[in-house]
Amino acid sequence: MDNYPKQPKGMRLIFGIFMVIVYLLVGLLFILDVFNIDNTAVSMTVGIILCLYGVWRGYRLYVGSN
Repeated sequence: MDNYPKQPKGMRLIFGIFMVIVYLLVGLLFILDVFNIDNTAVSMTVGIILCLYGVWRGYRLYVGSN
């Protein structure tokens, strides 16, 4: 038995879309070095990882396995 209340499907979809946008935008900000990190390789790596994770979450949201 699952006694935890379920989130409405519409709210989960909106939150999922919002998080995909956040991951992609923050990843782009890291890639464009907006945060002025001294090590460019770290900034690029974090930005690429965040963008890839945002794309992965978007794919999972589109397929419906979230």
